[in-house]
Amino acid sequence: MGKAWLIGHITVRDATKWEEYRGKVPATMAPYGAELSFRGKLARVLSGSHGHGDVVVASFPDRAALEAWHASPAYQALIPLRTAAAEVDLMSYDT
Repeated sequence: MGKAWLIGHITVRDATKWEEYRGKVPATMAPYGAELSFRGKLARVLSGSHGHGDVVVASFPDRAALEAWHASPAYQALIPLRTAAAEVDLMSYDT
């Protein structure tokens, strides 16, 4: 199995808290070999429907690394801040 991808669909509710959360996440990902691929804002829905305006994509060496990051005490400690800041749907994909 190859890389694992984390995709987050985001609707920010509190920009100040979101910036704080965003600033803390990379340090939690580094020990797991993650690389941020991109962050972006939705330009247009071309087909179907989509309720979020922002997206983040990061790669991990494999699914085990992605899941270890997500379960890590460092990341779990940020979840209350994330919840206060935004509505976030996180998905993982294998390649």
